[in-house]
Amino acid sequence: MSDIEFSIEGHVAHVRLNRPKALNAINAGMDQALLEAWQEINRNPDIWVAILSAEGERAFCVGADVSGGAERPSRMALGGGLTGVGGPMVTLKKPLVVAVQGYVLGGGFELAMCADVIVAATTTQFGLPETKVGIMGEAGIMHRAIRQLPHRVALAMILTGDRMGAKDALGYGLVNEVVEQEALLETAARWAEKIVSASPLAVQAAKDAVLGRLDWPLDVALATRFEPIEAYAYSEDRIEGRKAFAEKRKPEWRGR
Repeated sequence: MSDIEFSIEGHVAHVRLNRPKALNAINAGMDQALLEAWQEINRNPDIWVAILSAEGERAFCVGADVSGGAERPSRMALGGGLTGVGGPMVTLKKPLVVAVQGYVLGGGFELAMCADVIVAATTTQFGLPETKVGIMGEAGIMHRAIRQLPHRVALAMILTGDRMGAKDALGYGLVNEVVEQEALLETAARWAEKIVSASPLAVQAAKDAVLGRLDWPLDVALATRFEPIEAYAYSEDRIEGRKAFAEKRKPEWRGR
C-alpha cells in the first residue's frame, strides 16, 4: 500500500494519507506524491472536486516528518506546494473537501485549511505546536490561522500552543460540519456530491473569482473582470443550464 492513495470515482478524486503508524506525518516521498495528485486534479477535466482524507483514527496529519533530522529536505513544500510552505504554492482550481479526525497539527492543520469545505470528526484536535517546540519554519500555518479564525483566538493558539476541539472549531466557522468518526467519509462524500451537482465550470469560475480577490478592497473586486466567468458565458454548460431550467429537469453537465 502506498503512503498516498489516489483514485478517481466518477468526477470525484480521492487523495488519502496512508501512514497511520506515523500519524500521517508527511515525508519527502509523500510530498512528491501529493504534488502529483494536485497536478492531476488540476489537469484532468473529468475531475470536478477532490476529497482529502487520512487513514487511522488517531490523526489526520501531524505535519512534516521531522524524524530524519538534518536529512529532511530543507525546502520541502508540505503537500507538494498546496500550502506554499517552503516552496512555490500550487493553486488548486477544483474545490477541495477535507475530512479530518484526531490530531490535526502544524503543517497538517495548514493542509486542512487549504480546503474549501472541512468536515471534522468529534475527536478532532486542531493545534499549532510550533512555538512550544521551537520549530517555526516559514510559519505559513500562522498566516492562515490569523485569516481564518478570529484574531485573538488565532493568536492564543499561536502563542500558547493550546489545541482547539471540533466543537469550538465549528463555533468559530473553521469547519463546516462535525460528525462521529464512523460517518466522516460518508459526510465528506455527500459534500462532494453536492458540489458535483452544480456546473463544474461555474464552480471553478466562482472559486477563482472569490479567492482571487479575497484580500482586495470590495470596490476593486467589484470592478474586476474575471476571465473564467466571462468564458463560462459562452460554454455548453451555460446553455444546458438554461435549457434544463426551462424544461424543468435536472441539468446534465459536461464541463465544457
